[in-house]
Amino acid sequence: MIRKLRDDYKIADESVLTAMDSVPRDFFVPTALKSQAYRDNALPISANQTISQPYIVAKMTELLELKPSDRVLEVGAGSGYQSAVLAKLVSAVFAIERIPALAAEANERLRALGIANVSVNCADGTNGWEMYAPFDKILVAAGGPEVPRPLLDQLKVGGKLVIPIGADQKSQSLVRVTRTPNRFVNEEFGPCSFVPLIGAHGWK
Repeated sequence: MIRKLRDDYKIADESVLTAMDSVPRDFFVPTALKSQAYRDNALPISANQTISQPYIVAKMTELLELKPSDRVLEVGAGSGYQSAVLAKLVSAVFAIERIPALAAEANERLRALGIANVSVNCADGTNGWEMYAPFDKILVAAGGPEVPRPLLDQLKVGGKLVIPIGADQKSQSLVRVTRTPNRFVNEEFGPCSFVPLIGAHGWK
């Protein structure tokens, strides 16, 4: 998996590759799918959600340009896999998952792996997590019609937010938003497909 990310997908941030190499992806997928855990595709998890394709995890993480001191908000924790990867790279991860069973399972997996710098909250991620804002970086692992305003408000000046954005629920474009002192700068990084971002500032 790591060789493919480096050689075929040209993921260049070695710290991201090292983090992904250190997180057992098979620990985050259903038992029946463990043999497929290291293939380059998304896999179904409970509650009709998915664990993202390894390439997408690597690309989104790389686009954040993480620093060890960063405090990161993750929207759509799902299985907890992306949370675990982020936790290897930053000081603190604040992960939100709207489905109670998934939030509980993600928290259990992270604790079982001894990962102590992730806080998991069951809530509407489109509202962000104001108690711990502002954040250096924000990663959204679900596709919305636009960037939720609360997430922009909770991003530090100089911070980066990565999110799939699309006009329908089936296809999106991967977007990176950088907050400058005066405005938000958007960059697009190609097509992608995520589960819909459900919430007050997402899909209803």
